[in-house]
Parts: sequence; structure tokens; C-alpha cells
Amino acid sequence: MNATSRSSRRTQPGLLRRAMSLPQAKIGTALTALVLVLAVGGALFGSALTGYDAMEFVGRPFQSDGIAGTDGLGRDVFTRFLAGGATLLLYAVLATALGVVLGALLGMLAGYSGGRLDSVIMRGSDVLLSFPQLVFALLAIAMIGPEGWLLVLVIGITHAPRVARVARASTVAVKDADFIRAARMYAMPRRRILAGEVLPNITGPLMVELGLRLTYSIGYVASLSFLGLGIQPPTADWGLMINENRIALVVEPWGVLLPVLAIAVLTVGTNLITDSLASAAAGREQKKEVAA
Repeated sequence: MNATSRSSRRTQPGLLRRAMSLPQAKIGTALTALVLVLAVGGALFGSALTGYDAMEFVGRPFQSDGIAGTDGLGRDVFTRFLAGGATLLLYAVLATALGVVLGALLGMLAGYSGGRLDSVIMRGSDVLLSFPQLVFALLAIAMIGPEGWLLVLVIGITHAPRVARVARASTVAVKDADFIRAARMYAMPRRRILAGEVLPNITGPLMVELGLRLTYSIGYVASLSFLGLGIQPPTADWGLMINENRIALVVEPWGVLLPVLAIAVLTVGTNLITDSLASAAAGREQKKEVAA
């Protein structure tokens, strides 16, 4: 590996530092951390804090007892809210990881190899892109059933083509660089070139895609749960809570407002972080062009 490649690798951590130095990134990190602490801490300690279990019937339906009242089955809304974020976040993170990893692998392989393999991979991606993500998820879940693993698999697969297009474009931009040519000259295997030379130099666009896909995954998981095709009752879940309590929005609104606010804050936070990563990556590319 030559000095150019090592230098390029060392610039990657600088992307995070530049992004986190932006005011919007600090705000986004604070908002995201707030919801993460609420979701994880609520799942672990929510029942101890409120004195109720998420499945326990504590009073009459839609009464203002306790901090946020009860839901349509007489369960404590605040307890279910504290317990309802962890599953949504887990599924969203797993689906995002699957989509980004799969898309990055396919995109790098297509961009580096070119030719027929490139055409096959990208035309297959175009076929998947022709189906709306939510419709594809609804179709798969209607056929197999609302299983957790299926949510992760379907959402991850629908993310992969979009990530692959970004990874391919970034790979094409660097595959003729001097350090890649040097690696080929030393007969380095293609998998080592992709993992050791190409991947470290396209992490900027991939990190931006990671943030975008996570935001979309949160929305998809919550939307499917709201439609009754995601996380199933009696499990506590923010998307499911919105559906369960919407009929009493005027009478007892907290069963809807609390999960809506949590999802909205998390979405805004991840969007701010993603925008900061995009700004930092764009600034780095401009510096490279000036230096060239």
C-alpha cells in the first residue's frame, strides 16, 4: 500500500470530526441520544419507574389516571411508551445495516468490475427500484406474515439498490486512482483491493446513506406497525400505539402524542446528523478539487 492510500485513509476520521463540529450535528446528536436513552432505558427500567407492567390492566379504558392515562384496554400508556421504542429501533438498525452492507458490496463490485457484471447488478437494482418500498414490504408481509425477521429482510433489501447506486458511483470515481493501480500492479486480489483500498475511500457517501437509510427504516417500521403488518399486539410499540389509541385522540391524546413526538424527534435528529455528514463530505471533496 502506498502513501497516497494511507493518507486517504487517515482523512476518513476527519469526516466525523468535521461533521460533529457543526452546530446542527450537535443538536441532532443530542436529540437522537435523548430518544435512544429513553427507548433503551425505558425497556430496561420502565416498569420499575412506573410500577406497572406494559401488559398489565391498571384501570378503565381511556381514563386520565397516572401520568398519561390508559389506553383502550386499560393499560398504562406511559409504561407502554417507555417499553415501545426498543423494538422499533432494533428492527430499524438491523434493516439499515443489512441494506447498507449489501448495497455497498454490490455497488463496489459493480463499479470496480464494470462490463457485464456491472450491467447485471445495476439492472437488477433497477428492477427493485421500480417497486415502491412500502408496497413491496406490504406484499411480502401479506404473503408470509408479520414476522420481525421479515421486516428486517424486506426493508433491508429495498434499501440495498439505492445504496448500491451511490457505492458504484463512488467506486467508479476512485478505481483508476494511483493507489488502486499500484495494488493491481502488485497482483493484489480483488477482494483485498475492494476492502482495503476502495472501501476506506468511499466511506463519506456511505455514511451519508447510512443516516438516510436509518431515517427511512424508522418510518417504515413505524408505518407497518401502524397498519397492523409490523410489530403485533400485545407487544408495546410506538407505531402500534398510534393505531391503538387514535380512536380516542380527542379524549385521551397522550397515547398518540407521545410516540408521535418520539418518532419525530428521532427523525429530526438523524436527519440533522446526516445533513452534517453530507456537508462535511462535500467540503472535503471541494478541498480535494482545489488541491488537484
